[in-house]
Amino acid sequence: MAEEAVLPKLDPMPPEMIEFTLLKTTGALAPRLGRIALAGRQNMVTPAYIGNTSRGIVPHISQDNFRKTADINGVYVPLEDFIEKHPQQVPPVLQYDVPNPLRRFIALPEDTLLVLGARRNPPIAGASPNTNTEVGLSTSVGFRSLSSEYYAAAVRRLQPDIVVALADIPFGQQTIGSRRKDKMSDRTETWLRDMIACKDTLDQGEKSWSIFAPILPLERDLQSWYLEHLLDDMVDHISGLAIYDTDLLDDLPLQLHHFPRLSLHAPASPHALLRQVGLGVDLFTVPFLAEATDAGIVLDFTFPPPAKHESTSTRQILGIDMWHEDHAISVRPLSEGCTCYACTKHHRAYLQHLLAAKEMLGWVLIQLHNHAIIARFFQGVRASIDGGTFDADVAAFDAYYEPALPEKTGQGPRVRGYQFTSEEHAKKGKKNPTVYKNFDAEKMLGLKAAHGQQPNKKPEMRHVFDDQALLGLVGMEELGIKADPDLPLGGLRLEHDGKA
Repeated sequence: MAEEAVLPKLDPMPPEMIEFTLLKTTGALAPRLGRIALAGRQNMVTPAYIGNTSRGIVPHISQDNFRKTADINGVYVPLEDFIEKHPQQVPPVLQYDVPNPLRRFIALPEDTLLVLGARRNPPIAGASPNTNTEVGLSTSVGFRSLSSEYYAAAVRRLQPDIVVALADIPFGQQTIGSRRKDKMSDRTETWLRDMIACKDTLDQGEKSWSIFAPILPLERDLQSWYLEHLLDDMVDHISGLAIYDTDLLDDLPLQLHHFPRLSLHAPASPHALLRQVGLGVDLFTVPFLAEATDAGIVLDFTFPPPAKHESTSTRQILGIDMWHEDHAISVRPLSEGCTCYACTKHHRAYLQHLLAAKEMLGWVLIQLHNHAIIARFFQGVRASIDGGTFDADVAAFDAYYEPALPEKTGQGPRVRGYQFTSEEHAKKGKKNPTVYKNFDAEKMLGLKAAHGQQPNKKPEMRHVFDDQALLGLVGMEELGIKADPDLPLGGLRLEHDGKA
């Protein structure tokens, strides 16, 4: 039974602030239905996903295809994708002097929710550690540091709909000492205050934004000081929560349960997604979607799953590897029953040809399909929660599908810098293999024989001068030719015989 009537609600907000309404829930750690509303943007029924972007663009999807075919109501944009010139120069995105500069800079549709964060999801572990005032970033030209004041000023300039406040999280460290954990709590509390203070200084008529407060990946006792200050002083200034470890949602104070929850705890599979939904998470970025696309894997699952045949106990795969030779002459759609653009207009053989030829269209079609699969997946999740069958449907999904996505077998598109770990950045050599290579002598003979050519039987050119060739040079030193310094080309004069 829905508990909307007994849960605390947000106070009425200005039109530029988001409003989150719980439609149905059964407890603190339970799947729930909600609705995110913001003036000028599409209403978003949750649980839902938002597009994970690279430099403001969903990989492989141009903005015209984003409008026409992609079912995406919101995007997550990391600031570290744009400030590679900081601090030596002002980044171009911050020089764009128009209303809603970030939205205009990335050509994002007006009705799409824009969420801005400092780091990508998942982030690359940085070489520069966080300090009391700065966070280490990984940009396209190396590691940088971002101060809390600069981040707040950039948010004010870029005017997103939602901003995720800075969090002091030492990404990449396997173990974190007790003193370091205390710093995480202290710094995050200070940086959240900086963001709220910047928002409070907005001029009348200046566009505002909603703040999502970070919930650190620490047990409640270790971040109790931060949570106490959040509840006592800042809860009226935030509009949502950014969760970095969904396994610790049990420690979330009851006073924060009515806020929308954005998961920055990257799930590795649909099973992990369902687990986070079961804990009450509302928004996701789903990084494995683009990872599957780059690997040439077409997602192929539904929720709830189809009825399982009693005659087989084999689990079904979560995706189809388009590099497999079985698809070379297959005219079947990418996924049976799918109505996305890729499945209704093209078939598997054509898609494999595109991948083998390294044509960008191949990954475009897979990305459009994979987004359609994820969109229908969340539609099924919301219907299951509404019907009260979510737990049973999750159990059926676990029994029907493999627990992990297929392994990558083919070569993906050119790898971008953000796809490397910090250790890989330090390695010498090219990150992408050379496409064209010289054939060895044996290979060349085989190719010539295949085309009916015979090996070259002419003698090899001698690396000596012939005596006849030297006759014209003998005695030239006695001619006494003098160069005129006033003439071009060292004094040489060009003449012709007057003939056409």
